[in-house]
Amino acid sequence: MLHLPHERRLCRLDDVPDGGALALADGADDLLLTRCGDAVSAFHNVCPHAGQRLDWAPGKFLIRDGVLVCAAHGASFAALSGACLGGPCRGDGLRTVALRVIAGEVLRLFE
Repeated sequence: MLHLPHERRLCRLDDVPDGGALALADGADDLLLTRCGDAVSAFHNVCPHAGQRLDWAPGKFLIRDGVLVCAAHGASFAALSGACLGGPCRGDGLRTVALRVIAGEVLRLFE
């Protein structure tokens, strides 16, 4: 039997600032969505270094030139892939959330 993932709408693509980030809650998960043009990614809003939120104030992120910086300890991550770029994250990337965009709608995928 074929198992298809189900999906839930998170937001519109235009809700995520181009070159920036958007925080939102999806059930019990605090998520962080990043965008560069039509590319959007989602991660759990938790730094792998210390388990703290990445935003410096609720929904406010340090992000510039495609690099997201954890406000607590300065770990830096590639905004679209979540890969650790430097700092105390020691190679641990952000935990990704599966997405797809259809007709300008950002959908979270579940297995």
